[in-house]
Amino acid sequence: MSNEFPQTMGQQFGRRSWAEPWKIKMVEPIKMISRAEREAALQEAGYNTFLLRSADVYIDLLTDSGTSAMSDRQWAGMMLGDEAYAGSRNFYHLEVAIQSYYGYRYVVPTHQGRGAEHLISQAVIKPGQYIPGNMYFTTTRLHQELAGGIFVDVIIDEAHDPTSEHPFKGDVDLDKLQALIDKVGAAQIAYVSLAGTVNMAGGQPVSLANVKALRELCDQYGIRIYLDATRMMENCFFIQEREEGYADKPIAAILKEFCSYTDGAWMSAKKDNLVNIGGWLAVNQEDVFDLARNMVVIYEGLHTYGGMSGRDMEALAIGIEEAVQDDYVKARVNQVRYLGELLTDWGIPLVQPVGGHAIFLDAKRFYPHIPQNEFPSQTLAAELYLDSGVRSMERGIVSAGRDPETGDHRYPRLELTRLTIPRRVYTQAHMDVVAESVKAIYDNREQTRGLKMVYEPKYLRFFQARFERI
Repeated sequence: MSNEFPQTMGQQFGRRSWAEPWKIKMVEPIKMISRAEREAALQEAGYNTFLLRSADVYIDLLTDSGTSAMSDRQWAGMMLGDEAYAGSRNFYHLEVAIQSYYGYRYVVPTHQGRGAEHLISQAVIKPGQYIPGNMYFTTTRLHQELAGGIFVDVIIDEAHDPTSEHPFKGDVDLDKLQALIDKVGAAQIAYVSLAGTVNMAGGQPVSLANVKALRELCDQYGIRIYLDATRMMENCFFIQEREEGYADKPIAAILKEFCSYTDGAWMSAKKDNLVNIGGWLAVNQEDVFDLARNMVVIYEGLHTYGGMSGRDMEALAIGIEEAVQDDYVKARVNQVRYLGELLTDWGIPLVQPVGGHAIFLDAKRFYPHIPQNEFPSQTLAAELYLDSGVRSMERGIVSAGRDPETGDHRYPRLELTRLTIPRRVYTQAHMDVVAESVKAIYDNREQTRGLKMVYEPKYLRFFQARFERI
């Protein structure tokens, strides 16, 4: 690896450097265990980074889900938890926050986003119906399939090309959606599943022009649109930066306008809303709300807590308000970009443009000699941990799972390893360590061999599958 140190962003681009809009008040010590200890931990975990113990991880980029640092205001709010079983005052604070910033009428709290995905799928999907969406997400598609639905990918083709510089690779291809409507009929479409900053495409955004056009098309056929709002703040930042007419509009205004073109949303509050646990479902239709509010009592908890404590709901309500602040969102995306620019300058293959929450390494180009059925993305995640104690995750053939009809692996065009940046947690120095580790394993890539799967669970196998070296 080169001894040359990367320049700061200010030096590289001839402008003044930025700094995070906060200061550190409390720290959590971390340490790197020895390489021999990392090798033993990796073997014990079956080369699956989800099965590593966090105590054995140095820099944890597995996920941005529930890993954010909460603010002093959120921690203060935790002390105001109303733990009444029914009618907690914190729920009503949360309800107002969602209505104010997202604009939906009815709110159902859940323990996390997965609970909300389950509720909307069971409430809206009839067996045999189709759910077109802008690329699948693992848990979303599974809940849709368990409800009897059939997911159909209608994202634009550029989303499947990691080298494409299209500014809105999350856009829905309206011609693909129209073709599906013509083929199966509008009545056979449960709803359009729209994700903001499409995770599996590399954190790529949806334009406001696209969601407006999607709304017009769906209105022609009476089809509803439900939004995965998990990372909408980052999506709004890209709209502000890239879409004509929005440069001077605040994130909060862009968010509310975007949501206004949809009929409801589910949310993993563990991402954008800056809490360690929690989620919600919000809709505009009273009939869907009645079904979901009744179902939440069965699966989650009463409709005024939905699996969260009062203190969790209070922290969530405050987190929503903090998450729409422009200076915070800018700092959040720029930290991701800093890492992406270091890797791009070194010629590391990754998804372009850099997304809002993670760097997605292109494992097909990283390890061209490893066939997809030998799990190059999983291999890359294992090698990164072995080199430096940095934990990342696979987003390729393992995450795609198996085709329920053929039983064979699904072979996605994108074979990615995700370096996911938690919000308000790590510094620029941590990003330098990560970048140097990625370069080290890239420089040694030709000597790396793939993996074979030795244990495979039935559902969402990427969480618990185990591997061995070939």
